[in-house]
Amino acid sequence: MKLGPKKGWNSIVPLRLRGSSATRFCMFPKVKSAEFGRGNAPVYLNVYDLTPANGYVYWAGLGIFHTGVEVYGIEYAFGAHDFASSGVFEVEPRQCPGFRFRKSILMGTTCLDPIEVREFMERQSANYNGDTYHLIVKNCNHFCEDICYKLTGKPIPKWVNRLARIGN
Repeated sequence: MKLGPKKGWNSIVPLRLRGSSATRFCMFPKVKSAEFGRGNAPVYLNVYDLTPANGYVYWAGLGIFHTGVEVYGIEYAFGAHDFASSGVFEVEPRQCPGFRFRKSILMGTTCLDPIEVREFMERQSANYNGDTYHLIVKNCNHFCEDICYKLTGKPIPKWVNRLARIGN
């Protein structure tokens, strides 16, 4: 069975990072980087509802959420697929296909410029293969926790991945 690209994603050939091959990375080609200067680029955690039931349980500190990290006008997220290649992909901010956008949380700023952020994400994507995705121990929220902490020094809010922690 051949899998085609998901609606809203563009898959590109493996990228090169300092002469070594990086894993597959999905992206939109446009980069909006002229708006921010070095050292003050905001990093946002974009939170999506996976189920309409979140509207009822969110206020109790529960819910099932998908997240992505937005920096320089690009949102990076992690998803599952059946291949031993990166599950990290890029989408237009707050537009992740298949999910309902809930809110954007300012996590802080990064001192990296757009090119350094891109190189950083290429390196990090090698640690997040689509076939290693697991709802409890390695999901999109774990990816965002790792990326946000490395870019800003701040963890994501605990409520975002609470159900995975309870399940573990």
